[in-house]
Amino acid sequence: MAGLSVYFEARRVGVIEVGDAGPTFTYDDAWLDLRGAFPISVTMPLRVEAFGADVILPWASNLLPESQSLQTLGHLMGKSTADVIGILSEVGRDTAGALSIGRPGRSRVADYWRPIESDNDLERIINELPNKPFLIGDDGVSMSLAGVQTKLAVARDGDRLCIPIDGAPSTHILKPDSDRLFGGVQNEAFCLVLGRKIGLTVPDVTTGKAGSRSYLLVERYDRRLLNGRWRRLHQEDFCQALGKPPGAKYQTNHLGIPGPTLKDMFGVSRKHMRPAEILKLLDIVIFNVLCVNTDAHAKNYALLLSAGGASMAPVYDVMCADVFDGVTKNMAQKIAGKSRGDHLCGRHWQRMAVECGLNPSRTLQRVERLASSVLMQAEAALKAVEAMPAGGHAMLKNVHDAVIRRAQHIKTQIAEVEPDHAP
Repeated sequence: MAGLSVYFEARRVGVIEVGDAGPTFTYDDAWLDLRGAFPISVTMPLRVEAFGADVILPWASNLLPESQSLQTLGHLMGKSTADVIGILSEVGRDTAGALSIGRPGRSRVADYWRPIESDNDLERIINELPNKPFLIGDDGVSMSLAGVQTKLAVARDGDRLCIPIDGAPSTHILKPDSDRLFGGVQNEAFCLVLGRKIGLTVPDVTTGKAGSRSYLLVERYDRRLLNGRWRRLHQEDFCQALGKPPGAKYQTNHLGIPGPTLKDMFGVSRKHMRPAEILKLLDIVIFNVLCVNTDAHAKNYALLLSAGGASMAPVYDVMCADVFDGVTKNMAQKIAGKSRGDHLCGRHWQRMAVECGLNPSRTLQRVERLASSVLMQAEAALKAVEAMPAGGHAMLKNVHDAVIRRAQHIKTQIAEVEPDHAP
C-alpha cells in the first residue's frame, strides 16, 4: 500500500506507511510547524521521528468496530479483520475524533449530506445495518464507529436526517433498538438524561421512530458548528490513550494483555489533564456505578485533545445492565478489588481514591452527592424520556427502579469507612 495520508479537514497531519515491519506513522513537517497542531494521540506526541507498529496499530484498531460488524466489513471488502490499515483506508473519512483517513475531510456540507427521504427509507437502512455496517458500498459513504453495538453516523439538518458523503462530517450517532437489549433505546436515553440532570456534561439526546423500529439519536460531542462550518474536534478513548487494543478494553480479559484499571486511567489523566478534569473522570466512574452500567470499559471513556492539552470528554454509552438477563453483573474495572457495585462500601471508595491519587474524604463526599442527586432526579429523567418521540417502554420503569435501588444502596453502604480516612 502506498502511504496513507491522515488529514484534519484539508490539512495533512501525517502519513501511515506500511512496510515489512508493519505500519508506521510520521507527522507532516507542515503540521509540526502549525501553531494549532494537536497530537493524534497522547501516545504519539508531536515529534519528527516516526512511530512504529506497536504504537500505531492499537490506536488505529480502536477506530474500527468490533465483533460481528468488523467481520462483516472485512468480508464485504475482501480483507482480513487483522488488516486494520487496509480497512481504515476505505471507511476512515469520518471516524471518532477529528481525523479523516486517506482523503481530506470537509467542513462545508451543503452538497454533501444525502437526505434520508422518508421514515420507510430510514427503517430500511436500520434493518440493513447488521448486514451492511456503516452503509459500506454506498457511493461516497466512508465512515467508521468503534464498538460492538450496531450504529450509524448521520447528519441532522433541521428535522431531516442525512447520510454524510465524500468526507462530510456527521453530527449525530443513531443507535437502533435491539432484540438482544430489550428497551435499550429508552434505557440509554434515561441514563444520559439523568446524567445531565445531576450536573454531568452529557451530549444532547433524543429518541425517534421509523416504521416499526425505534432509535436513540445522540449528538456528537466531537463535532461543532462554528460560523456556518461543521468543525471536527479531536478525541481518543482510554484504550487508545493507554496503548491497548480494543480486545483488552476490560480490566479482566483473556488476551494475555492487562486491561486498563482505574489506576491506569487516572494515571494518564493526571499526566495530561488539569485537576478539574480529573474530577470529571471520577464523577463519570461514580455515575456508571450508580446506573449499574457494567459495560463502562476503557473505550467508553475518552479524552478531548487540542493544541492546548487534554480534557475529559462528556459522558456517553451508559446503559443500566441490571434489567437484562444474561448480562454480567461485574463492573468493567474493579474498585478496591471489588467486581460488583452492590458490594461497595465507603472503605472501598476510600481505597480506590488512595490508589488513584485522590483525596479519600472528598471522594466519599462526591459519591454521596451524586447518589443523592440521582435519587432526586430519576423521576424527572423518566418523564423526559417518556416525552421523547419514541415514547416510553415496558422496560423503562424497571431501569428507573434499578438505578434507584443502586443509589440507595450506595448511600447506605458509604457509612462503612476506614477510620483513618473518615470524612
